[in-house]
Amino acid sequence: MRQRKNPVIISPAIDDSNKKFTSRNPQKNTSSSATYKVFSICLVTRIINSLLVQTYFNPDEHWQALEVAHRIAFGYGHLTWEWKKGIRSYLHPVLFAALYKALAFLRLDSPWFMVRAPRLVQSIFAAVGDLYLYKFSQALFGDNVATWALLAQLTNWFMFFCIPRTLSNCLETVLTLVSLYYWPCLRTSSGAGPCGSRKCALVLAAIACAIRPTSAITWVYVGFLELLMTRDKLKFVLLEVIPIGGLVLGVTFLLDRQLYGSWVIVPINFLKFNFFSSGGDYYGTHPWHWYITQGFTVMLFTYLPFSVAGVVMSKEWKLPGLIVWVLGTYSLLGHKEFRFVLPVLPVALLFSGYSLANLGKCELSKRKVKESSSSHKKRSLKLQLAVFFLLVTNFPMAIYMSMIHQRGTEDVMHYLSNEARENKVKSILFLTPCHATPYYSTLHHNIPMRFLDCTPSEEKGIIDESDQFLNDPLGFAIKLARNWAQPSHIVLFDSQEKPLKEFLVSHHYSEVQRFFHAHFKVDRELQASVVVYALQRQ
Repeated sequence: MRQRKNPVIISPAIDDSNKKFTSRNPQKNTSSSATYKVFSICLVTRIINSLLVQTYFNPDEHWQALEVAHRIAFGYGHLTWEWKKGIRSYLHPVLFAALYKALAFLRLDSPWFMVRAPRLVQSIFAAVGDLYLYKFSQALFGDNVATWALLAQLTNWFMFFCIPRTLSNCLETVLTLVSLYYWPCLRTSSGAGPCGSRKCALVLAAIACAIRPTSAITWVYVGFLELLMTRDKLKFVLLEVIPIGGLVLGVTFLLDRQLYGSWVIVPINFLKFNFFSSGGDYYGTHPWHWYITQGFTVMLFTYLPFSVAGVVMSKEWKLPGLIVWVLGTYSLLGHKEFRFVLPVLPVALLFSGYSLANLGKCELSKRKVKESSSSHKKRSLKLQLAVFFLLVTNFPMAIYMSMIHQRGTEDVMHYLSNEARENKVKSILFLTPCHATPYYSTLHHNIPMRFLDCTPSEEKGIIDESDQFLNDPLGFAIKLARNWAQPSHIVLFDSQEKPLKEFLVSHHYSEVQRFFHAHFKVDRELQASVVVYALQRQ
């Protein structure tokens, strides 16, 4: 991705990028004009980023955010089993419900806006997170490191691929970045930071926990550091943590009470299911070292050695300790996903920025000017090669994952939405693994739809519909057809198309559209394309 030069880069000869923020060496706050320029760059980049993201990543982007928001705004949409068990808060979906209401009021709820508008809103949040990563890096290490940290944030393939999505983890990451900037304990001088910063940090941390209770893993670490370093420990706990946390969570409880229709304590239900009963394991488990050997390593990708080098060179321990704490805690859980540790990815990229700034630093030689010039040229060449290497490895990966890999399930819903607007679709059956496609939030038409259920059973050994179908596609389809209201359209992957070909023909279905999906398999067999079959009227 092409990156514009930042106006706050300082010259190498007077570079103070390795000086930490101390009371003896205070850094000047970024001027409002410079901050505006940085935010503008971030915002334009993230808007373009959101428009380029056209693939399917995780079901929760649609089913735990937009689908719920669509139901709030328009009165129809599917609520998964998590909402029936009360382990999700409405705080995150309500943001997009307000957006949907605005689109409907302006009569802009067309297929394009219904798909793009939520990610465009998230891109604004993402730009705020980018800005605060810049400000946080600047406060800790200076302007030069801040510039390189921002470059790392904007060009890392996984941030590009994930941060514009409507996953609650993405908003959690933004709140984490903004909150980290305000915590006094993360700066070298405990008295440093904006006035009232700790209260602001606590509000943001509490909102992050309300959206995702597991965010508490991050704030337990940071809060413990603050407790160790602050002089007024009782004031911190009794007059700040408890009142602010109680107020934010209390407001969230009232919101959930309104939308659930009864009192639901989401954090307790969430922890009971995911931690105390290992309910998340139903969706697959990974070895304890997965985040270290695969998950977080893949997310950092070619930035990994730069992040490690930056940690070593900076001699900073608090933020690396946070990364280790978060990865270590999540490693104790059986069910693991990339997005769970997204909030600490920018922190690791901050240290990539540190190492890149150090790589480009030119120190004047006390001996000979020629030697200094030669050293500068070598460092400049190393920096150019490093940046070139990072761009050519991350940019193609970002584009491929955002625009090509697993795009078929998004494309098929856009197609069906347009067909439904022309009254060509009456009902849809999805013979795919559960939650493989977006749903009403993309279709935006209140017609009958049916997908294969995968609600976890309280009894062991009970196989859900999704697995029953994958184990025996034909047998499941024959059984289903005995009692169905025959749908006008059937959606399935090409991997299940072959065993169902005769079944579809015998029930008067023919292929009407096929969409590319993926070049390689992810969890199951290769799902190369998504196929739409339509009922041919007799």
